[in-house]
Amino acid sequence: MGFTIGLALFALVLSLAGYGFRLAVGDDLNEVLRHAAMIVPAFVIGVPLLFWLGSLVFNKLMGATIQRRNALTLGWLTACVAMLWLMGTYS
Repeated sequence: MGFTIGLALFALVLSLAGYGFRLAVGDDLNEVLRHAAMIVPAFVIGVPLLFWLGSLVFNKLMGATIQRRNALTLGWLTACVAMLWLMGTYS
């Protein structure tokens, strides 16, 4: 459970970290907030939710026993890796 919560918090910190740098270099506050309002929920909520829904569908169709918390953990891990990859690409 601690690993899941830690990844969720790490995803939140990672998704918000870049916006501090954008504000520091002089980007418009409204533009930064508008962009953050779309991107942060997509990575912190959207990706894990898709993994969670995928586990529900996979469990129903294939008779698998994927635990929901494991699906959420994998979703947050994937979101963190994706954000780090994007940060590395655009830095």
